[in-house]
Amino acid sequence: MVHFYGLLTLQREPVPLKSISVSVSIYEFVADVSATLNYENEEKVPLEAVFLFPMDEDSAVYSFEALVDGKKIVAELQDKMKARTNYEKAISQGHQAFLLEEDSSSRDVFSCNVGNLQPGSKAAVTLKYVQELPLETDGALRFVLPAVLNPRYQFSGSSKDSCLNVKTPIIPVEDLPYTLSMVATIDSKHGIEKVQSNCPLSPTEYLGEDKTSAQVSLAAGHKFDRDVELLIYYSEVHTPSVVLETGMPKMKPGHLMRDPSAMVSFYPNIPEDQPSNTCGEFVFLMDRSGSMQSPMSSQDTSQLRIQAAKETLILLLKSLPMGCYFNIYGFGSSYEAYFPKSVKYTQQTMEEALGRVKLIQADLGGTEILAPLQNIYRGPSIPGHPLQLFVFTDGEVTDTFSVIKEVRINRQKHRCFSFGIGEGASTSLIKGIARASGGTSEFITGKDRMQSKALRTLKRSLQPVVEDVSLSWHLPSGLSAKMLSPEQTVIFRGQRLIIYAQLTGRMPAAETTGKVCLKYTLQGKTFEDKVTFPVQPKPDVNFTIHRLAAKSLLQTKDMGLRDTPASDKKDALNLSLESGIISSFTAFIAINKELNKPVQGPLAHRDIPRPMLLRASAPLKIRCQSGLGKLKACSYSYDKPWMSLEKLPCLLEKTHSSTHRTNLETYHAGFGENHLVQLIYHQNANGSWDLNEDLAKVLGVSLEEITAAHPAELVDSSGWATILAVIWLHGNGKDLKCEWELLERKAMAWMRVHAGRSTILRPVSFPFPGLAEGYHKRVPLSPVSTILLY
Repeated sequence: MVHFYGLLTLQREPVPLKSISVSVSIYEFVADVSATLNYENEEKVPLEAVFLFPMDEDSAVYSFEALVDGKKIVAELQDKMKARTNYEKAISQGHQAFLLEEDSSSRDVFSCNVGNLQPGSKAAVTLKYVQELPLETDGALRFVLPAVLNPRYQFSGSSKDSCLNVKTPIIPVEDLPYTLSMVATIDSKHGIEKVQSNCPLSPTEYLGEDKTSAQVSLAAGHKFDRDVELLIYYSEVHTPSVVLETGMPKMKPGHLMRDPSAMVSFYPNIPEDQPSNTCGEFVFLMDRSGSMQSPMSSQDTSQLRIQAAKETLILLLKSLPMGCYFNIYGFGSSYEAYFPKSVKYTQQTMEEALGRVKLIQADLGGTEILAPLQNIYRGPSIPGHPLQLFVFTDGEVTDTFSVIKEVRINRQKHRCFSFGIGEGASTSLIKGIARASGGTSEFITGKDRMQSKALRTLKRSLQPVVEDVSLSWHLPSGLSAKMLSPEQTVIFRGQRLIIYAQLTGRMPAAETTGKVCLKYTLQGKTFEDKVTFPVQPKPDVNFTIHRLAAKSLLQTKDMGLRDTPASDKKDALNLSLESGIISSFTAFIAINKELNKPVQGPLAHRDIPRPMLLRASAPLKIRCQSGLGKLKACSYSYDKPWMSLEKLPCLLEKTHSSTHRTNLETYHAGFGENHLVQLIYHQNANGSWDLNEDLAKVLGVSLEEITAAHPAELVDSSGWATILAVIWLHGNGKDLKCEWELLERKAMAWMRVHAGRSTILRPVSFPFPGLAEGYHKRVPLSPVSTILLY
């Protein structure tokens, strides 16, 4: 159903949407959301109001209703084609009608049509949905109420049926005619430590002395000018758990909603720092469309997306392991590869790639990701080097399902790790391609650092393969478990695992317990996680667990109206109708047949405007603390090859030389004033640094001073430079350690090898001003020598 909407609100005509009120109930890892859109027709003619809005693709929309002048109208979920026909028919007959549908090309965009809203009439349209809450690295549960719907690039093959073809008005935030209010209630038996947000909140109100229940709300006067993000911290978020929910016994056997459903949450304790026997082929696919020139968020001081992407690419290139293969693609309306095929990671190939990364611009037009993906997949596999694909994009595409389908077809030959950059990135695209290939997805918004999340993902890609993943149930006699989630084949360290199942058979009359065990193999060793739970299902009027289970199944079958295989279309439609969860094949429709006023001519269309958020902005200038201070001459005494240097007096004094700061401000202007990026830029592929003028400028001292302090009889110039660089990292980049841990690991690996050619001893006393007192880290170098770094 394609409407031709005018941009009438740009002519300052009244906008029928007056306010949005949201109520959020968060229980443990799940959010139940009720959002009400309040409309009022202040014009003298009947209206059809259309509102496009984003929603996280994991959301399961299960209810839609309208309250019109005191009368409640509950919507019915129907086949989408049937619902559209019924909507048009109702409008033509003079009835009032409401239509809610998911976009045909993407699971994270919805349209709400309010048809035949009479002059002076008011309507409150409410939709409800449930979703899992993702777990951040620091243990926070993340809830996002999306506000930003960026324009999606239309390519020649885009679906003409997509609601994204609607040209909604875009206006400045200060002119937005509707307001947003939100109240969130949080409950957890583990205790709530704190709640944070990117938007001003009212003070957290605890509803009990044990802090297991709390309430927060958006501060008065909030403008819906950014995604609203809540970070919720529980006391024991990593505890495995099972939630068992009663079903609908009156449903016929085999119905998804009939039997109890279980939501199992694991946090596998996968060992850290297990060496991998394989390196990998690392391909970085970087969005260079025009929208990447936008800031990371709506704040004027926010760094440009393309600038953050350049710094991240440098960090990733420097962090790659020796012996791997790599390539970089830039894409927009067209695409280009740095090398005809992936090349071995050497100093020469790294420098060639870095030279081109410095010149990256957001200059390739639109966002067409499918063609470069197909080119990457056509390339030959490199034996012993599994393909690891890193995709960086602001996700403004319309062919989402086509891209996910392509990734899924090639899932056996690679893993895809995806990054959504900036507000408004398509959650359907970013999560979909990661899920299809057994990878992970990340979103970088507001003050998030792309570098931190990218390096965390690189560490995951370097993990040894977890094999033989299995789930076993130990239940009372007469009861069995049927898996509803797709088979789990990939587990990453530090990641929560959620599994859905249905319990069928005879429920025990007396109180009893069951147990579920997760087993997996890592480098020949078997690990097991288990959790015991009471086999007494609890009722939930919204059937939250059942609907989340249905959503997880739909995500494997529903690939849009155009791209879903014929064999899955019927299953997806039936699953959607059975569970009451909206899909690409269904839509909610509500008709008020009591209103029977024939429409004289076409209805006046009113598209609800959205805020204009993507403003040009200067890059954020990041200032680090001053670098290494003035070097002093050092004295050494040699004991035995095994032993140590008895003492190494103070090497560094912090100074804030204005000369040094001026030099840094003009040094590598392409990377701003980020000293860490500059230091990383000069690291060699093998992990070492060279002792030269470039390094001295980053450290904030003269080359002469570094050379004068160089213990040439004990370590060569590269070893000395590497020691100083690592010291600088610990002294000036402690807060960003997660970004340079792999760089340090490479440096230490190089030192271990280098120690066989050089005499490097162990300083036992190395006090550096500005470093945490008592912080020591011993790193073994060789059987005859070690080094002590702070």
